[in-house]
Amino acid sequence: MEQVSIRRAARADAGRIAALSETLGYPATPNAISERLGRLLVRPEELVLVAERGPSQVVGWLHAAEQELLESGRRCEILGLVVDAAARGHGVGRRLVGAAETWATGRGLELMAVRSNVVRTESHAFYERLGYERTKTQHAYRKRQASPRGRGT
Repeated sequence: MEQVSIRRAARADAGRIAALSETLGYPATPNAISERLGRLLVRPEELVLVAERGPSQVVGWLHAAEQELLESGRRCEILGLVVDAAARGHGVGRRLVGAAETWATGRGLELMAVRSNVVRTESHAFYERLGYERTKTQHAYRKRQASPRGRGT
């Protein structure tokens, strides 16, 4: 595999980020990803990185954020990580996580956190190889809110 470099994402990466996201079952249009990147990239507590092979071929991405939880304090949580299937096993994910850990350390964050769906067994082994310990199993709940658009004040 060619040399891979890690850099901050740009809105121009939206198409490739969208394609990679779809491989894990998170379909989004490039326009939607571009809009989200526009909001995330200006927030200093958010980190979006891409792994790039050769001249501008994005083979992975990572989204992490500084969080402060009332019960446990400040930490960095990896919110998303995708590596192209053809690039897996070549250290791309490890490099992305390492860059996030370096960013977190630079912000004074001593704790890293990540959640992984129970069906993604390959990711469990990946994080454990990087020194992450499973601390709990939980259920995740979601509720879609009504759109505030179109309502009068």
